[in-house]
This record gives sequence, C-alpha cells and structure tokens, in this order.
Amino acid sequence: MGDIYAILTALCWSSAVILFDISSKKFEALQLNAIKNLIGVFGFFVTILFLSIPIPEFSSDEILVLMVSGLLGITVADLLFLESLKRIGSSISGLVSTIYTPSIFILAFILFNETIAFQSYLGGLIVISGIVVTVYKPPRNITRNDFLIGVCFGVLAQVFTAFSVLTVKPILSEHPILFVALYRFGVGLVGTVIICVIKYGIYDHIQSYKKGLVNFHLVLGSLLGTYLSVIFWLAGFKYTLAGRAALYNQLSTVLIVIFARLFLNEPLNARKILGLGLAILGALLVTMVKHP
Repeated sequence: MGDIYAILTALCWSSAVILFDISSKKFEALQLNAIKNLIGVFGFFVTILFLSIPIPEFSSDEILVLMVSGLLGITVADLLFLESLKRIGSSISGLVSTIYTPSIFILAFILFNETIAFQSYLGGLIVISGIVVTVYKPPRNITRNDFLIGVCFGVLAQVFTAFSVLTVKPILSEHPILFVALYRFGVGLVGTVIICVIKYGIYDHIQSYKKGLVNFHLVLGSLLGTYLSVIFWLAGFKYTLAGRAALYNQLSTVLIVIFARLFLNEPLNARKILGLGLAILGALLVTMVKHP
C-alpha cells in the first residue's frame, strides 16, 4: 500500500500545482503558502474530530522533532524554494527539485541504514533523467549571481524537505498520521504567519485570508495539495521504504507537465514526451522490485 500512497501523493500534488498556478495571479507566493497551510491544518483537525482519533501521547523528544520538522520542512524550506523560484524561474527550479530523490536515498541510508535493490536505484536514475529532459530549459536573462544563489537555495529547500520527513519516520510508526501532519503543519503555519505579518502587516494579512478562503481554485488546490497529498505523502513513508516513496513522489514533476498541457494548454513537445517516457519507464522498474 505504501507504493500506492506515494503515487497518489504525486497525483494530488501535481493537480494542486495547476490550481495554485491559476490562483497565483491573484496572490503572492508567501500568501498562497499561508492560506494553503491554514486550510490543511483545518482539514487535519476536522478529520481527527470526525474519526474520533484519540490524542496520542507524544514524548517530549517526539514533540521537539515534530516542531523542528515543521519549522525546517514547511517554514524554512518553503521560503528557500520561493526565493529560488524567484531567482531562476520555474523550469530551472523544476530541474533543481530532482535533488529531492537522491537526498532521500542518502539521508535514509545515513539515518536508518536503509538500502534498496539496485533495480530501484536504476529506476530512480531513469526517473530523474526523464524529469531533467522534461523540465530543463537553458537559463535566459539570469545573472550568474542569481543563478548560483537560486540553485543553492533550491537544493537546500529539497534537502531540508527530505530531512524533515525522514526525521518523523520513526514517529509515524508509533502514532497516527493525521496527528503527525497536524503538529508539523501547525508549527509550520505559525512560522509562516509570523513572517507574513512582519512583511505585510496584520491587516493586509487578514485581508489576504478573507480573499483566499473564497477563491475556488486556491481552496481546492489546498485540499488536494496540503490536505490529501500530505496524508498520502506521510503514509507512503510509513508503509514503504523511504527511497521507493521518494521516487514515486518525484513523478509529480512529470504529471505537472501533462496536466499543464490538458488544463492550461501549455505545449507538449518532443523533448517533454521523451522525458515523460523515461520517467514512466523508471517508475515501472521500481514497481517491479519486490518489497522486502
């Protein structure tokens, strides 16, 4: 089931990105992040109440890990990603995001001594190759300084995201996924709100919430991208090897290209088709590996 959850993560997140792209014309990236995180936290809380899930007894060490994971993986990583996106653009940013999967492999080995079959590594390399072919475009009108800083920020964002989810993997094996998500995003939301208030002021921040919570595309994108995809994302890491989950998660980059063609009428050229084919082939190789 872990593989299925990881694939659903990619499907939900890629759908959400298209919806966020539509709504981004009316909101700044930092505002989008604060609004989607609020909706996600509300969704986790309501679901916990509806399912009557008892409050788990987290140890003080586990609470500390969840707080660090939330601040590092949601507040800090998102800010680094947004700054990277601003400096180098979406195409190069998409290329940089492929560092996520090898980061998971390396950190999972360091933290948990987790190894997977050679076929999975080969599949992962093919998936990343497909993504590189799909999203890469030579940089235009980007200064060397902006390019280097943007790439560094993008790499750090992906490494922090990978580290933040792996640190909670042991907690996931002992506690309900929804509470882990609620704690992480609750802490991350507080950090994001503080930054928004500092940047925009309390009044403007409240107004952005009022405007965002009635925007159909933003609300639906938040439900798919911050609520459902996070649940599937954590479930994937809970029920399968971290490396396998990360490979399937990375397919979201390719799905975004397909959905952008279907719903935003963006061109799908031969280069993108080749990249999609490679990514699908790599995913199939990973799928055929027997889970120990």
